[in-house]
Amino acid sequence: MWIDTHCHLDAAEFDADRDAVRESARQAGVTRCVIPAVHAGHWPQVAQLAERFDDAYALGIHPLYVPQAQEADVLALDQALTERRDDPRLVALGEIGLDLFVPELCTPAMRGRQWFFYTAQLKLAQKHGLPVILHVRRSADLLLKGLRQCRISSGIAHAFNGSLQQAHAFVDMGFALGFGGTLTYERSLQLRRLACELPLSALVLETDAPDIPPQWLYQTAEQRALGAAQGRNSPAELPRIAQVLAGLRNVSLADLAAASSANACRALPKLRALIGAR
Repeated sequence: MWIDTHCHLDAAEFDADRDAVRESARQAGVTRCVIPAVHAGHWPQVAQLAERFDDAYALGIHPLYVPQAQEADVLALDQALTERRDDPRLVALGEIGLDLFVPELCTPAMRGRQWFFYTAQLKLAQKHGLPVILHVRRSADLLLKGLRQCRISSGIAHAFNGSLQQAHAFVDMGFALGFGGTLTYERSLQLRRLACELPLSALVLETDAPDIPPQWLYQTAEQRALGAAQGRNSPAELPRIAQVLAGLRNVSLADLAAASSANACRALPKLRALIGAR
């Protein structure tokens, strides 16, 4: 059994064949996907998709959408979480966080705006007793600062690519670390070392589909210039990504599947009941 802890099945890239994509993943052994929202307009859709595909979802405002977000969206999120508090498929608040990679988001004004939405959503997660799914891009230390100010019981640091020290800081706060397609590139030496040095209990698997394609789907800039389309990532790629991690850690696929699923349920506790309700 595999759990894709981060999969944007609501993305427009899946509009033409969303049902086939999810069925392909199910045939590959991906029994559950967690579908995190990115802005208020997507909250109803991710909930509907989770119901349709027997999956889970999270509601939140992604840092890349902070420029378009309104402060009223925080109140709307509070209301949405209240209305859906008895929905077993609502397993987290997310995707939230900070992005200090995109230049337009790194101005002083935009950094302040990101911090406002991040900390406001942490407070909502605390209020509603939900874990958080964090967007971590060149922002680990600041995210940890927010978590020290507003403690959350658990969650996932999505697409983690920080230092070993930062990794342990998240783990010590009850977080799991998400590993996906980036791990499949041989040049990802630091990330691969991290995936091997951390305890297995700290790791969960994810695709971030349709983004972060694994090495076998990636097209170089030169190939794209010649007309090749960038490979679309999908949740069906998760078992093959897992195979890379299993090889790096010298563990069996069965052991990795069991451990990563248990870790996902520990990071997102409502998943446990959802998986058991088959």
